[in-house]
Amino acid sequence: MAWSWRYEDADGKPVDGPAEPFSSQADAESWIGQEWRNLQSAGVSTVILVEDDRVDYQMSLQPAE
Repeated sequence: MAWSWRYEDADGKPVDGPAEPFSSQADAESWIGQEWRNLQSAGVSTVILVEDDRVDYQMSLQPAE
């Protein structure tokens, strides 16, 4: 099983980002914990964790209102 992130802008449109493959969910989550600020600065509003082709969850990178 391969884990990866997909990226969307504030309008929900796909955004290009690092295509890092991860061997575990924990590795993917650790990576996003280190990189989310860089992604946010690049225009990413939402990240989506994917296992193979199955969406596991999505998470906003925007501050809580």
